[in-house]
Amino acid sequence: MTTKTNAMRHFTVHHDGVTIPVSRGGRGRPLVLCPGLSSTQADLHELTELLRCDHDVMTFDLRGHGLASAVDRYSFEAFLGDLGAVMAELGRLALPSPPVLVGYSLGADLAVHYASECPDAVAELVLIDGANPVPEPFIIEADLPEFRAMFEDPATRRELERAKGTPRQVLLTAQDILDLNLEIDVVRSTILDRYRKIDCPISMIMSTSMAGDSGEGRAPWRNQNWRAGIERLVREQPHICTSWLDADHRLVFTHAPEIAQIIRSTQGPAGQAAS
Repeated sequence: MTTKTNAMRHFTVHHDGVTIPVSRGGRGRPLVLCPGLSSTQADLHELTELLRCDHDVMTFDLRGHGLASAVDRYSFEAFLGDLGAVMAELGRLALPSPPVLVGYSLGADLAVHYASECPDAVAELVLIDGANPVPEPFIIEADLPEFRAMFEDPATRRELERAKGTPRQVLLTAQDILDLNLEIDVVRSTILDRYRKIDCPISMIMSTSMAGDSGEGRAPWRNQNWRAGIERLVREQPHICTSWLDADHRLVFTHAPEIAQIIRSTQGPAGQAAS
């Protein structure tokens, strides 16, 4: 069923027992925005509205996020299936051209995998602080207590509780999120092979301090590893356009205008990526 509110259209996609809410609005070149782990289309509202000035933007919630259905277990492949189901539905809408596919964090990894499998369905990729072929895993065994404590922090849990029943809710448990982060490390260990299968233009928008600007603990190493991954990618794929923002991994929330401007400026007048 489709509803329309203030030029916004809302519809649902049913896939794998999950109901996925999709929102569409704006005008211009088609663009699909895929959220990341623990982020919802409601969280990305500012960036979405800015992009709608120049694009016909479609965004959605992954399973267990926002207004999408919850499931018993979560995995990278299941999230990839959600993106694929949304893209398949859009393929039935007679869009004037294949969309730009924008992914944030985990959403960037999903976008790369989808584009490598369905190259004709995507005109261009914009990857925001994700899909990074880091030389070393982001989380090692010695990091597990730190990450468990972070995900189980009482303040974090209270925030999640307050969001329940709203478009910003995240229904995954702390263990779900930790397991997915470990799985994403494995996915990124072979993601260079995925990039080799993609012919469309690719733009990266990355944070300079992905793990924050603290000079203590493992944060400096994580930030160095993050930059090294992109340097590794660009050495192999020199056509990839990379922009760096002085921000941490929350850049989609703290630097939405800058990100929207970068996306706007990387596209030429005919909708092609600028060199």
